[in-house]
Amino acid sequence: MNEHPILDGLRLGLEVISALVGLIYLFKLRKSYWKWFSIYLIFIVLQEIIWLGKRSFLGLIDRDYFAYVGIPIQFLFFYWLYAYKSLKLKKIFWIFSFVYLVNLPLKLFIEENDQVYSINVGVGTILLSILVILEFFKQIKNENILQFWQNKMFYINVGVILYYIGTLPFQVFFDYLKDNNKTILDYYYVYFLIANCFMYLLFSISFLCGNQKS
Repeated sequence: MNEHPILDGLRLGLEVISALVGLIYLFKLRKSYWKWFSIYLIFIVLQEIIWLGKRSFLGLIDRDYFAYVGIPIQFLFFYWLYAYKSLKLKKIFWIFSFVYLVNLPLKLFIEENDQVYSINVGVGTILLSILVILEFFKQIKNENILQFWQNKMFYINVGVILYYIGTLPFQVFFDYLKDNNKTILDYYYVYFLIANCFMYLLFSISFLCGNQKS
């Protein structure tokens, strides 16, 4: 798989920008649950900086960290944001969180970390996809659909679709493509980087254009 330093640098830069925008709005959102979105973005960029160029840190291998800490935090946060807060489906939040978490101890039964990572991402994204669809129907049925640009969840939903759902085949079949079709893998990696860039750009825009009241 070819490296794309410009896109990769742009991706990290947009992550940093989204975290800075979130930090700026953190004080304004202190009485809203959206403050946790700001904190989430700050956590994501700190996580990226810590692992930048490292294969291990404090005795942890990067693949293990992201499989059992970094990725689970991302999915659980979005389950909370979508199901618990936006859709008001609290039972769904607890059910999805439980279903997702029960697949994490797979390392006890599967020796290959890459397989654990693929299953982890696959299960997490499928559950998130259901919430994305429900959120989409909620938005189009809302009487304020004509002012969709004022809806923070509109920007977040589009970003999640582009990245989490759009890159699911890349994440799940990465090792297969690496061994069998490096050309497709490289094309998908470019999409992975571009989708990541757009997602964090949309997250930043959600603060600037979205209604902060909730």
